[in-house]
Amino acid sequence: MTEEHSGLRKLTTLQLLNFCLGFFGLQFAWQMRIILSGPVTEGLGASPFIFGLIWLAGPVTGMVVQPIIGALSDNTHTIFGRRRPYLMLGAILAAIALWAFPNSEGIANITAGKLHIAVPEFGALIIAAIMIWIIDACVNAAQGPYRALIPDNIVPEQHSIANSYLSFAIGLGSVVAAGTAPFLNWAFGYQMSIEAQFIMAALAFSLGMTWTCITFKERHFDKKDEIDKQETKKPTFIDNFKTFLKSSPEVYKICMMQFFTWIGVMCMFIFFTQFSIHTIFNVPDLTSVSDELILQYENATADATNFSSICFAVLNLVCFLVSIPIGLLSTKFGNKKVHLISLLTMTIAYLLMALTKNPKAIMLLMGLAGIGWSSILALPFAMLSEYIKKGSEGAVMGIFNIFIAGPQVLVCTLVAWFISKCEIQLSGGLINYHWEYSFFVGAAVLFTALAITALIKERKMD
Repeated sequence: MTEEHSGLRKLTTLQLLNFCLGFFGLQFAWQMRIILSGPVTEGLGASPFIFGLIWLAGPVTGMVVQPIIGALSDNTHTIFGRRRPYLMLGAILAAIALWAFPNSEGIANITAGKLHIAVPEFGALIIAAIMIWIIDACVNAAQGPYRALIPDNIVPEQHSIANSYLSFAIGLGSVVAAGTAPFLNWAFGYQMSIEAQFIMAALAFSLGMTWTCITFKERHFDKKDEIDKQETKKPTFIDNFKTFLKSSPEVYKICMMQFFTWIGVMCMFIFFTQFSIHTIFNVPDLTSVSDELILQYENATADATNFSSICFAVLNLVCFLVSIPIGLLSTKFGNKKVHLISLLTMTIAYLLMALTKNPKAIMLLMGLAGIGWSSILALPFAMLSEYIKKGSEGAVMGIFNIFIAGPQVLVCTLVAWFISKCEIQLSGGLINYHWEYSFFVGAAVLFTALAITALIKERKMD
């Protein structure tokens, strides 16, 4: 590695690939949580609205954990580095919660047995919700410091491509996570259990993050940096937040772009598996039915869950394939132009998904949405990095995450509530819901994000 820009490094292709392996494991775990949290919590009695409330774990921990951990990591100086302690702690705790989540019912029964009490109603669901909150808190605790490694250690002209490599890792991790169970079922006739898939996720997260912490060396600050830091009043979170928003009018636009973008993104992530089960495969709502009826739809539910996994694999395979080209194109034509086109493709894909129940068409449209997803994972961060003040990288990434996590609260509450009110009455007293409405909402907010993107004026790099 060559030393440039006061210790910042220019990484080779091999070094960039090595850098993103920890993010591969992080995304592997999060993708498994996205795909399978619905079937697990619905099996424990969660209605669409309760399911949405459980999903609040992601945005709430994102708004609270990422800014705090980001600011703490800015001011952490250990023999292990600034960011690595948070990466490892997040991975270890998340691995434990990933194992516990699908075993929530067993844990509830064991706990009640040791206390010599009956299992409380919804006791298993409460434990599952707690595990989801721990998983999301740990993912957020690791994600902010990981993103901050880029401005910390890599030369400015490589920020776009480095973020694109993280998109590459996110795409690959998601493809492997989503595709493993359907592949084993297709190739060998073996249906991997949900418990086994979560164990696989726990191993991927902990081992991938351990590899990054061992092989990626953080830049050390020299004595002058330490003296300057000691002589300067340490900014509070509010100070960082005010400075962040006042740094440029374009920062405000980037934040608003992210706000609406992530409402759209989460309309897909939160509801797609339930959309597959209940809309595409016509499985009625099973939260308040007999065990016999649940068994009757067991195969259809498994097929729909596998289909959802395949669709997420397609989404992230496209993300994986276009991530590096998007980074290269943005370097040549600018982040804004590439991001505009990418968001437009995702908006079109959402609209068409809301209007069809054809599985092949849905799979194709998820691939189209993968172009926008790849851009969302890289280019907004690259745009923002042009305005980051030196020494506040972790805090800025944490604050920026508020505009990613905050809008998710609206999806977890208002959109979930809206769907819960859109019942479909079926024969035999069964009901279903219009899960496809989430894509109409998603398309509308993505178009709003696209319009805001068009107003952003990019800063030209010297």
